[in-house]
This record gives sequence, C-alpha cells and structure tokens, in this order.
Amino acid sequence: MNYRHAFHAGNFADVMKHALLTRILVHLRLKETPFRVVDTHAGIGRYDLAGEEAERTLEWRAGIGRLDEPFGPDVEALLAPYREVLAAVRERYGATIYPGSPAIVRELLRPADRAVFVEKHPEDGAVLAERFNTVTNAKVMRIDGWMALRGLIPPKERRGLVLIDPPFEEPGELQRAAERLADALRRWPTGIFAFWYPIKSPAEVDAFVAEVGRTSGRPLLRTELLVDPPDGVRLAGSGLLLVNPPWKLAEEAGLLLPAFAERLARRDYGAFRCDRLDSSGTL
Repeated sequence: MNYRHAFHAGNFADVMKHALLTRILVHLRLKETPFRVVDTHAGIGRYDLAGEEAERTLEWRAGIGRLDEPFGPDVEALLAPYREVLAAVRERYGATIYPGSPAIVRELLRPADRAVFVEKHPEDGAVLAERFNTVTNAKVMRIDGWMALRGLIPPKERRGLVLIDPPFEEPGELQRAAERLADALRRWPTGIFAFWYPIKSPAEVDAFVAEVGRTSGRPLLRTELLVDPPDGVRLAGSGLLLVNPPWKLAEEAGLLLPAFAERLARRDYGAFRCDRLDSSGTL
C-alpha cells in the first residue's frame, strides 16, 4: 500500500517493460479477433515527469530521458509504436507526461478489444478511475490485483494478455507470485502472461523462473535488463517473464535489450538476458 510509482515513472525499468508491452500489443492486433488485456497493478495510468514525485528522484533522466537520440534502424522500427504512443499521450496531456501501462493499452486497443485496469491503492485507484472509467472498452476495478485476477480469467475473448506488475513490498513476493501464476495458468492456459520483477539477487530470480516453468508446462521467455552489477541488496535491474509469448517476441527482444543495455547503463555497466525456456524453465 506504500508503493507509489510516480517516483519511478519513466525509469530504465519502465522503458524496458513498456517497450515490450507495446510489442506484445502490436502482435495481438495482427489478428482480427478481439482480445482482452488485464492489468493487475495499474497505478494511475499516466505520470507528470515535471511533478513533485518525479522531480524528487529524477529517475526518468536515466530512463526515457536517454531515448531522445535515435538507435539504429532495426531497433527504431521496433520502437516506433512505443514512441508513437508517447507522442500521442504528450500531445493530448502535455509534453512532460509519461504513459503508464493503462495509457499504453488504451492507445493500442481497437474498438472491439477490452481492458480491465486494477489498482488497490485508495488514492491511486481513485485517480485511475477518474481517468479511465469513461473509456467505453475499459473498466477500472479498485481491489487487490491478485484477487481480481481470479475473477477475471478466463475472459470471454479467447486471446489476450495479463500484465502483472506488483509493488514487491513484502518478502517472499516471488514465491507467492509463482504459486498465483500457476493457478492463473490452469484457468487460462493459452493466455499471454507478462510478469515484471526487480532484480537484486539473480539466484532468487532463477528459482522463481524454474518454478514457473515446472508448474506452468508452457513456453517461457525470460527478458532482463541490468544497469548495475547485482549485489543482492540494491535494485540492479528488472525483468519481464513471458508465458506463451508471441512467437516473434524473442527475436525482437534480442534486438531491443542490448540497445537498452548500452544506452541505459550506469557507471559503464549494462547487461541483458533474452532466453527462450522450455516447460522446465531451462534453455
């Protein structure tokens, strides 16, 4: 209940997560049949990088603030939808606004697609509802994200994405997440699941990925971006574990992540990981 993403909006982790989120949505749009997006920890939807919270940390300067200079043509082609969403949101709401995942999803939903944005924090949930409850094909729920997930899947649409981005405020969050993911996958085995996690201890992440692989029985894609050497204490990077990833996403992440690792590195350290895993969580 204490985590407020406004302090971290637009940082290196957001850039990685949102660039890959955009690519997933692009793939979902390739087929005409409607899809559903469930965002279990949605925040407030968009953030002002000139606001008090963002100005206090200035994390965005080492994230989205480093993307002004273009990358090579192959990377820019993949980043184009992300940049287009950013431009559209800023044209509508102001030049210092950064879109959170609900704003990105809203920009890429087609009229027949549906989205549910879930946020438990009382103040953030109220802001989210004010901003998105008037969107005809989106719904805001102000309850616990994991609780909402149990009631929201499987949706009536056969295709879709579940984005899970918890605040990691309590110890043991990864172990609990593996158990909850296993339950969700039993109820919707063909859905795309994208789970965000911080990286402090690689060993803890390895155990989490192996457990998801063991319990899911589904193909996985492990994507990670490191901007500091992991020491088990500080936030060194972040990852997005994909269950049932779109078939070209690994190839795309393999181009985006090294570019991000070079551009967003701290103190000359940048690294990435992009591994396709089988149902056991191994390469």
